[in-house]
Amino acid sequence: MVRTPLTPEERERGERLGLLLRSARGERSMVEIAAAAGLSAETLRKIETGRAPTPAFFTVAALARVLDLSMDELVVLCTPAPAPASAPALVPAPAPA
Repeated sequence: MVRTPLTPEERERGERLGLLLRSARGERSMVEIAAAAGLSAETLRKIETGRAPTPAFFTVAALARVLDLSMDELVVLCTPAPAPASAPALVPAPAPA
C-alpha cells in the first residue's frame, strides 16, 4: 500500500496536536502518560514532535482521556486557520452581440 504524501495543512494539524498534547502533559512524564493511554512512549514522542502527524483516532482519544482534554477542543485547537481569501478577480461582462 502506497500512502499519499501529507498536505501542508495535515502536517500543520499534526504539529499543533503534538504541541497541545505536550502542553497538556505538563510535568508528567512521557512514560506515565503513554502507559496510562495504552501506547508506547516512542509513539507519544513521535506524536508530540510531529513525526506522526496523523495518529489513529483511538490513539488520540486515549490520550485525550488521560490528559483530560475534550475531543471537540482538540479539533478546534488543531485545525489550521483558513488562508485569507483573495479578492475575486473582476471579469468584464461580455459585449452585447
